[in-house]
This record gives sequence, structure tokens and C-alpha cells, in this order.
Amino acid sequence: MLKITRYLWVLVLIVTLGGLWYPYLGYVMAVVMLTLMITAVFRGRWFCGNLCPRGSFNDFVMNKISRKRNIPGVLRSLWVRVPLFILIMSLMIYRVSIVFATRNIFEKIGVILVSMCIVTTVVAILLGGFYNTRAWCTVCPMGTAQRIIGGDRYQLKMAHELCIDCKKCEKVCPMQLKVRDIGNNPDCIKCGRCVEACPKDALYF
Repeated sequence: MLKITRYLWVLVLIVTLGGLWYPYLGYVMAVVMLTLMITAVFRGRWFCGNLCPRGSFNDFVMNKISRKRNIPGVLRSLWVRVPLFILIMSLMIYRVSIVFATRNIFEKIGVILVSMCIVTTVVAILLGGFYNTRAWCTVCPMGTAQRIIGGDRYQLKMAHELCIDCKKCEKVCPMQLKVRDIGNNPDCIKCGRCVEACPKDALYF
């Protein structure tokens, strides 16, 4: 995790609240989406654990109210995630396409991006409050896109001969992954918390 990570959640508030009065703030979402697609090519879901504003929101705001329950397995299923990605992206593309014949195109696209940010933030709050702070991140369309693009790039590795099976790594994993058996799990968000928690330095990227 980067030092700036804990402060990026402020961007969520700026876009969701400020965007109601100034729609151009929605383009922050466009910048975020473009950046995560680029980083995914080299580091998979690294953006999720280090630079994602909503990820920061989930970790440092939702953490105070979350019930911290286990994330349901159905939310991890690609049979749920891929259709959700297709649905949301298709809806966004459709909404953008119908404003091209109108005036104030850029402002209206900003409205679309802000509205998407608001809706997904509400869903993230509901899932994070009822389950785990990062529950949304298991179904997030952008997270799914990074998983598909990045595959097993920049994956967590374990020196099994050093592991003492204390499970401290799994206790701090925000995605509730089984770190010892992680292999090339593309849903690791590369936040590095498990690496920091390991008393034997058995984990590394």
C-alpha cells in the first residue's frame, strides 16, 4: 500500500457530492478507469489495492461501520461478475451514445459518469456495511476488467519452507483470500498487507 492510499477516498466524496453541482467532476472517473486499464497490463489488480479511490473509501471509511462478515462465494463467481461488467459497460455506452445528438455533450457525459459513481458507491456501502469492507471489490466491473487484462502478472509469491502457518497474512487480507494457497489468484489486489504482517518474511511480489 502506498502512503497516499489512505487519502484517496476523498475523491469519492468530491465526485459523488460535488458532481451534483459540477458534472465535469465525473471525468475524474474517466481518468481513474483509463489509469487502471493501463496499470492492469503490467500489474493486474495492483491499482485496486493502491490507487483506487473507492478501495480507499472501503478500507478507511467503511472499515468503521462494516460488520466484517465473510464475503459470499457467489460474489466471486465470474458467472456473476462478467455479466455485471457487460451490463454496466453496455448501459454506460448506451447512455453516452444518446447524448451525442444533443447540446452540452461533455457536461452530459459528466452527469452520466457522476451518476454511475453515485450508484456504485451506494452499492459498495451496502455490501461493505453488511459483509466485508471490500465486498464490492469482488464484483466491481473495473476490478473484473483488471483481472482479465492482467491475469497472473505481478503475483504474490510464498516461500513455503519459511511459512509457520500462523495465518497472520490471511487475517489482514482485505479480500479474504487464502494467502497460503493463493497460487496465481488474479483477485489479489497487491496491497502488500500480508507481506507486512508475515513474521518470517515468507511473502513477496
